[in-house]
Amino acid sequence: MTNSEWWHSAACRDEDPELFFPISDMGPGAQQTARAKAVCARCPVRDACLNHALENGLDHGIFGGLTEHERRALVHRNRRADRVEDEAA
Repeated sequence: MTNSEWWHSAACRDEDPELFFPISDMGPGAQQTARAKAVCARCPVRDACLNHALENGLDHGIFGGLTEHERRALVHRNRRADRVEDEAA
């Protein structure tokens, strides 16, 4: 599967795109986030979607089951782990 073909198998393909862009982390926004993450949880191409978001610097919305805040934290943890590996080498 090429980088662009994963989208054809995405569980969200037939969902309203707005579902994946909640306006808040609280109240109805938190409920919307939970619904979007439930779609992601059953998606066969979740990892490809997350990689797409990370590789393209997408900083809004839910991709691969992670919010923008969760993706930012993941990138930060990975960078920190890379620095520790470099220092140990």
